[in-house]
Order: sequence, then C-alpha cells, then structure tokens
Amino acid sequence: MKWTDLPEGVLLQRSFLFGIVGIILATLSIFNTQFKLVDAPMGPLNGVAMLLQFFGLSLAIMVMRKRKVKKEDMEKAKVMTLVLGVALLFFILSL
Repeated sequence: MKWTDLPEGVLLQRSFLFGIVGIILATLSIFNTQFKLVDAPMGPLNGVAMLLQFFGLSLAIMVMRKRKVKKEDMEKAKVMTLVLGVALLFFILSL
C-alpha cells in the first residue's frame, strides 16, 4: 500500500511520531554536547534526528496537498508543519 493511499488521520499520526522522535533525539544530542554525558560522536545522531523531522514534515505537507481533506485534518496538518518547521530550524541553527 502506498503512503498516499492512507487516510489523513494515519498520516498525521505518523507525522507526529516521526517528528517527536526526531525532536527527542536532537534534544539528547544537544544535552550530550553541553554536559558531556557520553563520550560518543553526535554527528550520526544529529543526522538521524534531522531525517526523522524532515520525514514528519513531509508527511504533514502531503496531507495538506491532498484533495478533499476535512477541515480539522487540514488545521492539524498546518499546525504540525509549523511546529516541525520551527523545531527543525532551531536544531539546525543550534549545531
């Protein structure tokens, strides 16, 4: 089954999950960089975090671009796009 064939609610749920996992991983990376909790390179963790956030953002945009989307799903997709975009910008600028 294609991702484009899934209902909007499922896509928004997956967008939220990918986005929140990406935000948590990026936050862990920042904490480890500041407090030196674990002596490990944070580059791969940052890459995975950014990838997950971009994927969540793309799923939210995919919902917005679909035709005949319910108004509440469209609003959820807009909010998700805004939140993930701001979080992604913050984590990119914090590197």
